[in-house]
Amino acid sequence: MESYLLEHQAALRVTLFVAVLGAMVMWERAAPARAQREPWRRRWRTNLGVAAFNTLVLRVALPTTAIGLAEFAAAHGWGLLNHYAVAGWLALAIGVAALDLVVYFQHVMFHSVPVLARLHAAHHADPDFDTTTGIRFHPLEILLSMLIKYAAIIVLGAPALAVLLFELLLNLTALFNHGNVRLPAALDRGLRWILVTPDMHRIHHSVVEAERNTNYGFCLAVWDRIFGSYTVEPAGGHAGLRIGLPDFSDPGVSTTFYGLLGIPFRAARRSLERSP
Repeated sequence: MESYLLEHQAALRVTLFVAVLGAMVMWERAAPARAQREPWRRRWRTNLGVAAFNTLVLRVALPTTAIGLAEFAAAHGWGLLNHYAVAGWLALAIGVAALDLVVYFQHVMFHSVPVLARLHAAHHADPDFDTTTGIRFHPLEILLSMLIKYAAIIVLGAPALAVLLFELLLNLTALFNHGNVRLPAALDRGLRWILVTPDMHRIHHSVVEAERNTNYGFCLAVWDRIFGSYTVEPAGGHAGLRIGLPDFSDPGVSTTFYGLLGIPFRAARRSLERSP
């Protein structure tokens, strides 16, 4: 089974992505949690376009995939899990959980370090919040994120199957927890002990900085609770929650492809203008 999954991982990723994206879009259309402020066609064209562009950038800029690197590390005995005798199921569980923890800390870093926050602003500048927001990132952030993942794979020695499962979980839960949908309250409360839900992650996209600097998790919800970055509800409730970044409220910037690519440089200029 493992060899089959790894051999057909590209088809598996594409199939699951299209299926979950389609399911989320239908859910959003049938029962949206919030009214959208901007026309969806332009936003979707931009968000899906930049996701496709980022895939091309990674293929051109990097010599191998994360799974290919994991296989190379295993062949050469690199990393903790390749150095010590660890049961296969345990190595799989540790690999997935550890990589998700790395993404949590990476996310905190992209909010805390000014130059990285300018890159990450392209994600938060989306004036609406729906499943396509989950794949909207600046190409430079995506490239840097992959390099961080490379480093984590080499140090950890994560099995190739763990890397595949982690990437599937990360991509598919990002589509889910950015969805413009709302779960029944009881289900949301229970699921939050395991996975990040849309109501939980929507708070992270608040225009209020104190709320935006919480709920960093993308897949597993436990890290925010452990490290004290968990917010249960926005101060004004979900009905009054405003989405986006005040500095990038112009739709010509926040919802267009070239506007999105220029956001980090606009953010840097504004930072210089505000400095004494």
